[in-house]
Amino acid sequence: MKALIIEDETAAAVNLQAVLKEIAPAVEVVATLESVVESIEWLRNHPMPDLVFADIHLADGDSFRIFREVEVTAPVVFTTAYDQYALEAFKVNSIDYLLKPINAEDVRRALDKLHRFTNIERSDYGSRVRSMASEVRPTDTFLVHVRDKIIPLRREQIAFCYTSNEKVTACDYAGAVYPLDKTLEALQALLPETDFFRANRQFIIARRAVKEIAVWFGSRLTLHLTVETPERIVISKARVPEFKVWLTSAHLEE
Repeated sequence: MKALIIEDETAAAVNLQAVLKEIAPAVEVVATLESVVESIEWLRNHPMPDLVFADIHLADGDSFRIFREVEVTAPVVFTTAYDQYALEAFKVNSIDYLLKPINAEDVRRALDKLHRFTNIERSDYGSRVRSMASEVRPTDTFLVHVRDKIIPLRREQIAFCYTSNEKVTACDYAGAVYPLDKTLEALQALLPETDFFRANRQFIIARRAVKEIAVWFGSRLTLHLTVETPERIVISKARVPEFKVWLTSAHLEE
């Protein structure tokens, strides 16, 4: 059996490979991919694997985008660290998932289930994955609960989203801050990628909020927005090319 791993956390990818080697040495990992863009490109240019392990949230977007862009006929086992809403959806649709940190018993159970699939069940499984992927779409308005009020926050008002100490907030262009009841990863799936970019693990930024870009130590970039941010926004060296493409493409579309 040939397996593809889509995971942007090196430690998690290494752990999954070690677990597979331990409990299913016959499984060959044909590639380990780190992003949505890289995964789409790989799947379009390589034979379909027998199984895909996919992290739900990647640095450049949610992995559901992969399955909207490419017809993946192989069964998909999703991995996640949280997102209870997603876990419930998987249960309802009988789609396997592994909750991080991934252990051997969970992987063994998933593989046992997949081994029992008939060809028809495998095809049906792929259809459910594509159906779920099509349902995860950007939203126009978030409802923010502040004391005894519910305030509609339109996405075009958002300059950036920020997470710290497990609390997530959105800041508008006037500098007002709103508490959100979603993880930054969940927001990443709901905000259109043409207008918002996951700068790092703390920030999602709006393209029209970007005021200045400066080269920082180690070929990294620092961003200055049109509104004040609680800490410096740093783009890692590895993600600089992707950020430049995103920002340039965005301006070309205007």
